Amino acid sequence: MRLFIALDIDNSIRERITRFLEGVRGFAPDARWVRPESLHVTLKFVGEKPEEAVEEIKRALCEVKAGPLGMTFRGYGFFPGAEAARVFWVGIESGPQLASLAKTVDQAMVSLGIPKEDHAFSSHLTLARGGGGSGVPKRQKGDGPNLRFARLQEKLAAMSTPEFGTMAARDFCLCKSQLSQGGSRYTKIAHFALQ
Repeated sequence: MRLFIALDIDNSIRERITRFLEGVRGFAPDARWVRPESLHVTLKFVGEKPEEAVEEIKRALCEVKAGPLGMTFRGYGFFPGAEAARVFWVGIESGPQLASLAKTVDQAMVSLGIPKEDHAFSSHLTLARGGGGSGVPKRQKGDGPNLRFARLQEKLAAMSTPEFGTMAARDFCLCKSQLSQGGSRYTKIAHFALQ
């Protein structure tokens, strides 16, 4: 099964982002848009693991110690940049706690033989993917001009910076991703408190 570790977002923020998406989705019709119910903040992508690995991963995540953290969702951007955009995202302001949690989760997974992240954590909420390739923030071999987001970028430039709200994350979860015709479907397997 395909696994990842994430923070869920509050429904009020999800609703504001949904309204924003309804207003801009038509400007990039060829992009693969994330369904609003699937929006989450990825802390660590684990990858394909056999079902028997889930209990071991849960035990390791139970050992992660971190407190609740505040997150403000504001603005947007493109990875790896506007001219070669592969990913359209909403920004997250959180101070050092969010990156620290992602690092702690990463270290817990490394102890199970899951590869360490090879790039620094970048706090964002993915809204759409504009073609093949990775969702990794840094430039990848083969990145070049991508016009899928060009019209969207023009429209966004004429708008004020969107504000989606602030929330306190009190837990994180281990999730399963199932690829399907209409995009990935995510199922929460376990929750872990931030206290």
